[in-house]
Amino acid sequence: MRKTNWRWVISITLIAVVTSMVFSLVSSEILDGAGYIVASLLLLSFIAIGIVFDMLGVAVTAAREAPFHSMASHKEYGASEAIKLVRASERVSSICNDVVGDISGIVSGATAAVLAANFTRDFSLSAVITQIIVTGIVAGLTIGGKALGKSLAINRNTEIVLLAGKVSAFFTGGGKKKK
Repeated sequence: MRKTNWRWVISITLIAVVTSMVFSLVSSEILDGAGYIVASLLLLSFIAIGIVFDMLGVAVTAAREAPFHSMASHKEYGASEAIKLVRASERVSSICNDVVGDISGIVSGATAAVLAANFTRDFSLSAVITQIIVTGIVAGLTIGGKALGKSLAINRNTEIVLLAGKVSAFFTGGGKKKK
């Protein structure tokens, strides 16, 4: 049995707190005085972020390292970063699925509640029925999107992880461009 890595547990907890605060701040700032279209787009954005990061978390755990070594030997841009992602799959998955994915779900729920309250207030709708409808739509989009994302992640994990490696290489200045 492996020993608990308390440094990692504390680090991931702090990352979650900061990420949650940033998402909540962005949501609050955008929702303050926003119309229904902007609020709905923000809600869809949080749902999409949750789906994409959930998909990446599954892809890194399903991916094998070998294809990326071949790509790296051919100087494929992002392949070296993809190897790092696969080697750190437990942590990458935890950050993607648990931190970003769960926080996206929490913030999208809060955003949906604000949207439902505004609908109720502005259109004199039943609060209970409005909340049920909005919650149902958000849950359906989230769960359906994650189901599709997981299927893609399992079946196309190499492409997804390589894309993530390319994004990582772009932001970190790493990787080698293919000549």
